[in-house]
Order: sequence, then C-alpha cells, then structure tokens
Amino acid sequence: MTPQAPTPAYRRLSVEERRAQLLDAALSLFAHRAPEEVSLDDVAEAAGVSRPLVYRYFPGGKQQLYEAALRSAAEELRHCFDEPREGPLLPRLARALDRYLAFVDQHDAGFTALLQGGSVVETSRTTAIVDGVRRAAAEHILSHLRVEDPGPRLRMTVRMWITAVEAASLIWLDEDKQPPAEELRDWLVEQFVAVLGVTAGRDAQTAAVLAALPPADG
Repeated sequence: MTPQAPTPAYRRLSVEERRAQLLDAALSLFAHRAPEEVSLDDVAEAAGVSRPLVYRYFPGGKQQLYEAALRSAAEELRHCFDEPREGPLLPRLARALDRYLAFVDQHDAGFTALLQGGSVVETSRTTAIVDGVRRAAAEHILSHLRVEDPGPRLRMTVRMWITAVEAASLIWLDEDKQPPAEELRDWLVEQFVAVLGVTAGRDAQTAAVLAALPPADG
C-alpha cells in the first residue's frame, strides 16, 4: 500500500491572531460595501468561522466590530502621511498622497461610507476616530513644514486643504476614478501651494514658511 501523506495538524490561532483574522475579514467587507449592508454572518463566512466565534471576540456585536475595523483603517490612513522629513517638501507630499489615494482606490465604497457618514452604525465614537485621522494628517504636514507652533491661519489652511483632499477623493470615486490618480495627486499638491500662497498674503507666519522652502519646491 502506498503510504498517505500525513494530514497537516490543525493550528489553533492565538487570541491576537484570531482577532486580526476577523478584523481583516471585516475590513475587506467594509471596503466594498456600506457598513449597514454587512452582517456578522457575512464576517463569519468571510473568515471561515462560526457566528458565535465572532461574538466571542466582539461581544458588542456589529457596532464593536465596526469600530475596531474603523480604528484599524484609521491607523493605516495615519501612516499614509508618515513620510521621512528628508528632501524637498513637495515630493514628500506627493508620496504621501500616492499612499492616500491607493488606500481610497482599494477601499472604494467603504471609504465613501466612512467619510460621508449617515451609516446606521455611526456614533460619536466613530466620528471621533475619523476626525482623529484628519488631525493626525494636519500634524504630519505641519511637521513637514517645520512649524512647531502654528498660528490659527496656518493651521486652518492646512486643515482646509485636508478637507479638500477628502472631498476630491470622494468626487474621484464618483467620477469612476478620473482623472488618473497621478494627475489628481499633482493637482492636489499644486492646490496646497496655492492655498499657502493665499494665506501668506494675510499671515506673516505662512509667508515665512513659504520663503523658507528650498528652491526645489518651486
């Protein structure tokens, strides 16, 4: 008789591994469907586990799972703007936007649901998670500008630009991802320079920031 190959031993996942598996499954679903359209049964099926197991790790049900998945996505978005403070500013900003737009592209409907709100699972906590991403992005950009104590006009300018990036991303998805991501990125970088220039006409701190940019940034 031909000996049979041994059956691979079942490996029990650790608590951290199982939780990560469930979050990955949830994120994949939320990336392509609005949160209210995703059920715990959908998550269980995507992860290849039972519904009771999902409840074991997320006893708060869908709300707890959604918030955990949202925090995981928010952490990934925060890293989009985490660029080394080396070299000219605008290429750094372009690389950060490349990562941001790649995230938008990959998560599509989930990104739209996340930023547009109105979901049945939206709460003050989920709103705070999204707002935290915006504030973190603003802090990263101000750090790239080498500003330790930004005044209200400069801080407002940066936060307004981040809002414009979000709005452009949503419109980009609605327009079947046109223009191409690279063109959209360059346009957003040019807008950043433009809004800084407008603010510089009214704010000495912003004017000093622009004057300090190296020639490579134009």
